[in-house]
Amino acid sequence: MKGHNFIYFLKEGIKGIFVHGFMSFAAVSVIVACLLITGSFALVALNVNVLIDEAKASNEILAFVDDSLSDTEALALTSKIYQVPNVLTAEFITRDEALEDYYAELGEDADEILVGITGEDLRHRYRVQVVDLELADETATALERLDGIGSVRYSQDLSDATLSMQKALNVICYILAAILVLVSVFIIANTVKLATMDRREEIAIMKMVGATNAFIRWPFVVQGSLLGVTGGIIAYFAQWGVYSYLTRALADYIGGSGFIEFLGFGEFAFPLLIVFLAAGLLVGVLGGILTIRKFMKV
Repeated sequence: MKGHNFIYFLKEGIKGIFVHGFMSFAAVSVIVACLLITGSFALVALNVNVLIDEAKASNEILAFVDDSLSDTEALALTSKIYQVPNVLTAEFITRDEALEDYYAELGEDADEILVGITGEDLRHRYRVQVVDLELADETATALERLDGIGSVRYSQDLSDATLSMQKALNVICYILAAILVLVSVFIIANTVKLATMDRREEIAIMKMVGATNAFIRWPFVVQGSLLGVTGGIIAYFAQWGVYSYLTRALADYIGGSGFIEFLGFGEFAFPLLIVFLAAGLLVGVLGGILTIRKFMKV
């Protein structure tokens, strides 16, 4: 594409936006709405997946050391535990540390519940976290078979519930995203089509005087690109505002308990900007190309 042609196409594209101001506004509005809805679902899914991953990380296996082992022998089991497949971390917890953990968990009721219990009444243990939660049951069985491990405590039901929740969430998000993308393309294509309808006579005249298809098509591609990028930028800042407001409101409602912590917008701001600009540009270009095709046949 020559430099003077590019300037011409850019001018014509910008001119088309303002000449058909209402339809341009409608196209940008549709792009913003679709990107905002899709982005909101994606950010909700992202936060929920982070929470589920944290729940998976806290779903640990407790491997209790046999009472017959000395402190040194109990600590020496660390290397054996790390040899078990799917083990991510293995933290050795002494009897006294275990008692302190119980006091911390029970809070004000600890003195009443743990009355008369000392560290000597408990057993050394290992807090084990796994790489793949789906294989946690097999890992627990392998740990229980190790010499020196007396018993293992692991909640299979909690693990299954966590995995099922994550799988269901991912399926729902994929389905919603696919539906929203299809709806977005359909609405935007029809919006651009309406904007092109009143220029069909102009296109026909250009064809009759010998203009090439590419020369006629490029202003519409530029117009669609500008509308798409504009919609992507507006949707990005709208998403920023909506996300920041909702996370602050939910945090205030929860009361800052720290039980749920939302991801900060800055953690995914740049990737989200790239995605919104790319999506807006792609939809705008496709809308311009696809809807102009039927008017090229004169």
